[in-house]
Amino acid sequence: MLYIVGLGLGNEKDITLRGLEAVQKCDKVFIEAYTSLLSFGLSSDGLSTLEKLYGKPVILADRETVEEKADEILSAAADSDVAFLVVGDPFGATTHTDLVVRAKKLGIDVKVVHNASVMNAVGVCGLQLYHYGETVSIPFFTDTWRPDSFYEKIQKNRGLGLHTLCLLDIRVKEPTLESLCRGKKQYEPPRYMSVNTAIEQLLEVEQNRGESAYSEDTMCVGFARLGSEDQKIVAGTMRQLESVDFGAPLHCLVIVGKTHPVEEEMLDFYRTV
Repeated sequence: MLYIVGLGLGNEKDITLRGLEAVQKCDKVFIEAYTSLLSFGLSSDGLSTLEKLYGKPVILADRETVEEKADEILSAAADSDVAFLVVGDPFGATTHTDLVVRAKKLGIDVKVVHNASVMNAVGVCGLQLYHYGETVSIPFFTDTWRPDSFYEKIQKNRGLGLHTLCLLDIRVKEPTLESLCRGKKQYEPPRYMSVNTAIEQLLEVEQNRGESAYSEDTMCVGFARLGSEDQKIVAGTMRQLESVDFGAPLHCLVIVGKTHPVEEEMLDFYRTV
């Protein structure tokens, strides 16, 4: 049996009782470590926190393990009970869907234990979840790569009066271009996009496109460490949020569409001024 277990967004105690019961009866426990981030991190101290709660070792599964060596996880699940832990909800990333598909094709039983994710936790700011359009991802720009495919989706959402959740880039264990050319992988330091960088990039794209999908006066909500005790939520224009210190990762951003009076009342609690 392969159990895919959501861990929620805060700390190790956010696992559900069903999830904890599943983990405790498994022979092997893997934790996915690149599509999101636990509030206490996944250093040796962070892992020991999980291991103390679960009463068994936890194996760190990075991007290469999940995407290139998934057979190791699946072969273990074919012969015994294996848990694959995911920060947030199991289906917040397409990689996990791929793992389920591969398991089912091999005749391995799969059970999923859901949990809170960024997709529903953003509701805390008061913007109603059924007033959201398509979610977009904002990647880090480089000197030679400045993609703007998210622009049309934001433009479409705003044309319909819908809010847009922007998920911000996470780069963990990314091989350097130089090392790939040499054939021996070396990795960049981990990077987590901030609300400030996201807004800077969004405004650059708007300036280049000039189609008025949004502007520096567009109302947004910035989030940091959603679900944690020290979460930070600030509402304001893009110009205002660009100078706010949101602190440690993870961050995300919502571009506000047409608002209902009740939504406005909730946003007032989070405004910068």
